[in-house]
This record gives sequence, structure tokens and C-alpha cells, in this order.
Amino acid sequence: MRDRLDSERCAAVLKALAAAERLRIVQCLFAGPRSVSELAELLGDDLANVSHHLGVLRKADLVQDQRHGRFIHYQLHPDIFRPRSADGLPERLELGCCCLNLTGDAVEGES
Repeated sequence: MRDRLDSERCAAVLKALAAAERLRIVQCLFAGPRSVSELAELLGDDLANVSHHLGVLRKADLVQDQRHGRFIHYQLHPDIFRPRSADGLPERLELGCCCLNLTGDAVEGES
């Protein structure tokens, strides 16, 4: 059988997303890069827990980090993040095996 989904990779990505905390982090990052402390504040969670979940997302290549002075900012990986398109498609993550659309209202704390 031909593995059209790349099942091993797909399972790893979906496993990384299979936690409510990580899905909330992804929702926050749809608005753009944020530091761990910004994410922790938005989510009402402690830094260590948010940092742990970011590590899982980074290992699955769902987020990237970039140093800005003393801070590290995280963003959705540009190879999979698709902003809202002109033809009305919602913001989404194109995971290869499937697509995760962001629908509904903005995350609290966004402007």
C-alpha cells in the first residue's frame, strides 16, 4: 500500500496537537509571534508548563523560535501556517495529512 498520508509523520504531528493546552498555544500564535511570558499570561498558566508545551510543538516542527535580545519569541512554522486568504479561507495549519482551521472569535487579549 502506498502511504499517501506519510502516516508516521502525520501521527507525530497530530499527537503533538492532541492536548488542549497546546491547541490554546497554537490559537494564540495565529495572531503572531509571542514570548513564553506573553503566552503564559494570555493562557493564565505558569511559564514552565507553557515552555514544556512549546518544546513539544517545536519538536513536531509546528512552531519556530527566534531570539530577540533576552527573549525568545515563538511563531507558527511558516511552512505550515496559512493566514486568512483573499478568497475567504480561514487561517489554518496545512499539516500535509490534514488541515487545522481556526474559526470563531479572536483569542482573548488580541487586538
